[in-house]
Order: sequence, then C-alpha cells, then structure tokens
Amino acid sequence: MTQLPEIFETYKPYIEKEIKSLLCNTELLNISKRKAALYEMMSYHMGWADETGAKITSNGGKYLRATLTLLSCESICGDFKIALPVAAAIELIHNFSLVHDDIQDDDEIRRHRPTVWKIWGKPQAINVGSAMKTLANLSVINLKKNNIAADKLIEVLKILDESCLRMLEGQFLDIDFEAKPDVNTADYLKMIERKTAALIECALQIGAVTVMDFSKINPFKNFGKYLGLAFQIRDDILGIWGNDKKTGKPSGNDLRKKKKSFPVVYVLSNADSISKQNFLEIYSKDQILDSDIEKILEILNNLNIRKVSETKAQEFYDLALAEIKKLPVKAEKIMHFKEISNFLVNRDF
Repeated sequence: MTQLPEIFETYKPYIEKEIKSLLCNTELLNISKRKAALYEMMSYHMGWADETGAKITSNGGKYLRATLTLLSCESICGDFKIALPVAAAIELIHNFSLVHDDIQDDDEIRRHRPTVWKIWGKPQAINVGSAMKTLANLSVINLKKNNIAADKLIEVLKILDESCLRMLEGQFLDIDFEAKPDVNTADYLKMIERKTAALIECALQIGAVTVMDFSKINPFKNFGKYLGLAFQIRDDILGIWGNDKKTGKPSGNDLRKKKKSFPVVYVLSNADSISKQNFLEIYSKDQILDSDIEKILEILNNLNIRKVSETKAQEFYDLALAEIKKLPVKAEKIMHFKEISNFLVNRDF
C-alpha cells in the first residue's frame, strides 16, 4: 500500500501552517548572518527548505501523530481546529526525536536527503532537536486562544511530557539492546511500547482530552498502544526488506546498526541452535559488511521470518481494530480510524 488515506491530506495544510507559525525568528537570522539559521535548519528537516534556507516542496513526513490528534478531537466534537496547537506540539516532539535519533545512530539519510547533523554537524543538530521540543511545549500554551481552560492545559502538558519521557526510555533501551545478545521478544515489546507506541497513544489522548473529560480517554490510549506496536513491527520489516527508494533510508540499515528489531529478536529467541549461532557470529562483528547482510538475509528468509513478523504485526492490528469499537466518537468517523490502521500495517514507506 503506497497511498496515504485521504484524511492525511485533509489535515496536512492546517498542520503545516500551525508548525510554520512557530518556526519564525528573523531576529536570530539577522544576528547569525548565516544562510541557514536555527529555524531554517528545522524547516530543512521538515522538508520545507533546502540547506541554504530557500523554500522548497519536498517529501516530508506523514504527520501521522498530528493527524491522529486532530482526528480524535474532531471525532468527538466535530471541530479539529481546536486541537491544532497540540497537533503541532506532538509533531514537533516526534521530529525532535528523529533529529536526535539520526545523531545517535549516525544515520546520514532521512526522507531521501542528508540528515541535519550530516550538513551542520552534531552540536547544531542537538540544538535543532532541543529547540523543537521547547517549541512543542510553547505551542500547547496556544490552546488558550481556543478557549481551553488552564486545567486542560495542565492535563495536556502532563500527558505530553509523560509520553515524551517514555519515548526517551524506549530510545535508551533500543540503544542499550544493541550490545546485548540475549534480548527476547518480551523485552523488545516493552521497548517499542515506549519508543514508538507511547507517542501514538499520546497523540490520540491529547486530541481527545482537549474536548472531553480526562477519565474517558482510556480507549484512545489502548487503541494507540496496539496501533503503535503494529506500526513499529511494520517499520522493522521495512528496515530490512523495504525499498530504499520508498522508505527514504538505505536498505539494510537496521542490520548494519545491529538493531534488535523484531525479526532479529525473533531469531535470537526462537530459531534452532545452528541458525542462532550462525546469526550471532555475524551480528557480534564490530562492523557488518554488505556481504554479511546477504548472509543475514539468507538466514531470515530460510526461517520465513518476514512472514512471522507480518503475522505479529497483524495480531496487534486486530487488537487495535477491537479497541476502535470502544472509542467514544461519532459513528461516521470510525472509518477514518480503520483506514489509518490498515494503512500503517500494510504500508511500504
């Protein structure tokens, strides 16, 4: 599946306008006297500018989390614009994590272009990511303009910061697992519940909590958890077998980085002793070469690991669909939740 559901395009112009309104500081540009100041680096990462700061039309992100935020809000009250400040906030948090993730993994390509650190260096890329996180919190305060009460602001900020912390815990575990040969599937699932699912849960919750009582948003959290788990396992599949022209990342990059993705963890936990030993001999090398990746793929394919991974993603997708039935939303909006879920578990980018 290569096409985003229509709801993504419906919200996209509003999300971009909201975020762009935050990435504007001409005074800093004048002081810096550089062709690409801090905010222009952010715009570059978002796909709105080239490395000189000139405006372009590029292949940016999907705005998944912002879209889920607006959909959950509109599905309850009929007006997604109320939640635009928090949709911008969660998209900025997601992108701050991507900028820092690229630094941590030494990834040079994202969305078919050089990463921020590759162009401007790691110190400035850290500044870019940290500034995006700060702008996210400031964006939440803009909810006041939509007549959202102070206690709601506090609830939103609490959900946002708790989710961000869980995401960072997951990122810590993801890096920590790289040096551990004994990671099992239970460990892996606990890691991605934090690294990936936490922010998807958050998106659905904060969209809902802006317009309904905090005590009623739990179904959104549960749906987000299962959707996030299915999303990450699909991402792991694409990280090994995906088409780099579609994903925007070098093929086999997760294997080069010795990531403990679901296919890898499943082999380490469930493969026969000979396959596991052969796999570990390669994965324990200081550097994994292209020839090593070919051997890894041969092991994975012989064990039918791609099919196993797809089945696991489907399990979480089915759980997410079951949770959709419990969402306190307008009946005509249910279709959009199902379309997004279907896209995420079958996408090829």
